[in-house]
Amino acid sequence: MIKERWPTELRLAKDKRSLRIAFDDGASFDLSAEYLRVTSPSAEVQGHSPAERKTVPGKRNVEIIGVEPVGNYAVKLVFDDMHDTGIYGWDYLYELGAGYAQKWQAYLDELAAKGLSRDRVR
Repeated sequence: MIKERWPTELRLAKDKRSLRIAFDDGASFDLSAEYLRVTSPSAEVQGHSPAERKTVPGKRNVEIIGVEPVGNYAVKLVFDDMHDTGIYGWDYLYELGAGYAQKWQAYLDELAAKGLSRDRVR
């Protein structure tokens, strides 16, 4: 039986650029708004299959402007670019925190391979 992870703290930073989440097993993560935005579990980012997953550029300065509970199993994050369709379950947030180094590097590698930037094109 897999134990469900349960959050003990969920706090948006004053500058709205990171989200702190702590879990009942003692793990805690500070996840940047940019990281959360580009790894959104939404269909817009993830597609409907791994082949449809998008690499989202230009989100270096994105902010989280809303954190809305979804039942007792997740939160919906609202970003200042008006993206608000991702439902972040507790296990997904834990996975993002625990796998940060690998996932962030994979994202940076995808940007480079596609000639994209973390900065917004003006």
